[in-house]
Amino acid sequence: MSEQTAQTGAPVHDPQSVTTPEGLAYRVDAVGRPVGLPVDGWTPREPPRPQTLTGRYCRLEAWDAERHAEALTAVLLAGTADEVEIRWTYLFNRPAETAEVVAWLDGLAATPGTWPMVLVVTDGGRDAVEGTATFMRTDVAHGAVEVGSIVYSAALQRSRAATEAMWLMARHAVLDLGYRRYEWKCDALNAPSRAAAARLGFTFEGIFRNAVVYKGRNRDTAWFAMTDDDVRALAPAYEAWLGPANFDADGVQRASLSRLTAAALGRG
Repeated sequence: MSEQTAQTGAPVHDPQSVTTPEGLAYRVDAVGRPVGLPVDGWTPREPPRPQTLTGRYCRLEAWDAERHAEALTAVLLAGTADEVEIRWTYLFNRPAETAEVVAWLDGLAATPGTWPMVLVVTDGGRDAVEGTATFMRTDVAHGAVEVGSIVYSAALQRSRAATEAMWLMARHAVLDLGYRRYEWKCDALNAPSRAAAARLGFTFEGIFRNAVVYKGRNRDTAWFAMTDDDVRALAPAYEAWLGPANFDADGVQRASLSRLTAAALGRG
């Protein structure tokens, strides 16, 4: 067993392993039954407790109502009525004022296994609160955690800072804390969220039908995930995409993240 395996809990390489048609590795046990590969040295993970994660273009901070509420409310409720409605269409709530934003994020923070983060854009010398994302549904026993409750300002959408924030969270959960599974879930009708998950390197795993009732309507939930092996494979792709050399003088990307992540995962 390698040191890396002991730290991350990745399945141990087994020369007797084979794969299912879906690509799932297994071995045959002493009585001829297929079983999963051993995970040597596994111990429960530490929770992704609030801490600052710093990148080239942004910083993620633990939600603090006193420091963040007014600035966050201003950007998340900015725009025309239709623009604001679109921003919140697939979220479980639709705050209309600062007190409701605070109640939403304080409620998340009070939920076991849930840690809301605030995204601060530092690119170009700014220090601007522009969005939020949350570690949630944390399963320390089995090493799984979800990223969710993602809401961005109009300026943050499709930006380098937004992409970097998602990588900072994935990298922290998997490479720093040793989680084996990093999840993304959304309304199956939320095409932008599904496209974002694919671009970021998550693998689509299926749809849970009639999974949730929210805002008085049904939600079929699309599930995506990265494994620890996926995150390690994706690291060079993110480093290449986020590097200054990947953008011209006008800020236009030279190589798309979709192409880099697909290549890293062997998707052609």
